[in-house]
Amino acid sequence: MIISASRRTDIPAFYTEWFMNRIRQGSCVVVNPFNSAQTYGVDLTPDAVDAIVFWSKNPAPLLPHLGELDDMGYRYYFQLTICNYPREIEQYLPPLSERIATAVGLSSRIGPRRVIWRYDPIIISNRTDAQFHTGRFASIASALEGSTTRVVVSFADFYGKVERNLAAALGCEGWRFDRTTGADGPTRELLAGLRDEAVARGLEICSCAEAVDMTDLGIPHGKCIDDELIQSIWGIEVDGRKDPGQRSACGCAPSRDIGANNTCIHGCRYCYATSSHKRALNRFTSHNPDSPDLAGRVQSP
Repeated sequence: MIISASRRTDIPAFYTEWFMNRIRQGSCVVVNPFNSAQTYGVDLTPDAVDAIVFWSKNPAPLLPHLGELDDMGYRYYFQLTICNYPREIEQYLPPLSERIATAVGLSSRIGPRRVIWRYDPIIISNRTDAQFHTGRFASIASALEGSTTRVVVSFADFYGKVERNLAAALGCEGWRFDRTTGADGPTRELLAGLRDEAVARGLEICSCAEAVDMTDLGIPHGKCIDDELIQSIWGIEVDGRKDPGQRSACGCAPSRDIGANNTCIHGCRYCYATSSHKRALNRFTSHNPDSPDLAGRVQSP
């Protein structure tokens, strides 16, 4: 079983204490995000876990505990999102320099193949146009050169909550967003530029859950939960079928996500797992690191 920690929130940034408590206990409880009355237990013992995939914008709080995870026999790698949007979009992230330093330090600790850089979602707007992305991507790629071997790109999906948090909230401030699918000429030109920069920095580039085929640009469909990567690093075989619980364009292998929606307080307006920053902040403030589930809906026995 692969553990996803987590698509729904930033566990390393905000819930490291809870995560390590559950690792030491050997289990956690997950509440169904679509039916809060339904819960299920997850075995977190080393023998039950093939690998852990951490998703984070700031894994610094977890780094002091990596030695303990190693000693217990856990295998893990990181998906690190680093985009460097204006503060209006990514409201409460640490400074870029700190996030870069954390990524470089993490890579020095576990190796560049286990640190995957995510430049996503790509948001096209009148203030974050192709020139913006070309410059930011190149700058981050330069800073991360040698510290990662793969970069993942995708375009923003304007789900209802994203529309409210991003377009509706910023439209009155003069922001105008292009809901690109990645198929139009200017966007493909942008992607080709990102590909060239990635290749120049020695990076493999792939897409995440994009319905549009970018393979002719040298950007194949990727797997964030990657059975092939796990096998190549640790020599173990895991279930490589497409995860039926993910979007049709997602190529990820099956995993069990242990996070909870509306718990991340980075305040990124493009987040599909947070309906409002206020709601997430309330949950974070009332969080109990000793709870069996991250959101604290299940009482300890």
